[in-house]
Amino acid sequence: MGLKETSSPPSFKYLDIVAAFFVTVLVVSNIASSAKIVSMGFSVFGIDLAFDGGTLLFPLAYILGDVLTEVYGFKVSRRIIWTGFGALIITMLTFMLLKILPADAAWELNTGNTAYNSVLGGLTSGGIVLASFAAYLTGEFSNAVILSKVKVLMKGKHLWIRAIGSSLIGELLDSLIFVLIATVTKIFPPELFWSLVLTNYLLKIIIEILLLPITYRVIHFLKRREGIDVFDRGIKYSPWP
Repeated sequence: MGLKETSSPPSFKYLDIVAAFFVTVLVVSNIASSAKIVSMGFSVFGIDLAFDGGTLLFPLAYILGDVLTEVYGFKVSRRIIWTGFGALIITMLTFMLLKILPADAAWELNTGNTAYNSVLGGLTSGGIVLASFAAYLTGEFSNAVILSKVKVLMKGKHLWIRAIGSSLIGELLDSLIFVLIATVTKIFPPELFWSLVLTNYLLKIIIEILLLPITYRVIHFLKRREGIDVFDRGIKYSPWP
């Protein structure tokens, strides 16, 4: 069968932009998670609140995941999620290679491999990537499936209910699994386990709620400009393409 000649490939106007932001957020937040743990300076129920650096940015991955699923559907969202994980693998391998390569004498004197390993050790050991993959595979796919199904049940109405409701479940699974694996692989100290889980979860949900008006505007803009509003009827919700 011959291929149909076309002057340009069929594509959406903004999907590549949303996907690029999604992948960037995923990669940068994982680097930030390995780089620093931030103290909130107060405690709740006797737990000193602290969060890993990636928590400041990572909620945007869930917001962009909501945008992808709501506008383009679960299958497109799934493809972008796997693309993001591929970018994480490349990031991890790059930092692992840098760790192995011999250091310049001047750099070793001023910075050194000890500092490099302290800040980026999670990425070079693969611990952060493993934690992120397991947590994100569970959390983001749960978020996407719930949002997709509830959209069909509600006939596209009440976006805020499915956006927040799906995130409450997805972010909880994500925070628990991420901190657990990062603790087991010795990226995070065990004594900070509950502090990180609680703070990460609360911050992620608060950030998503605060940014909900912007999420609404982005979704409505994309639906209008792309001319689509996908309803995932009769599809199989498999995480595998």
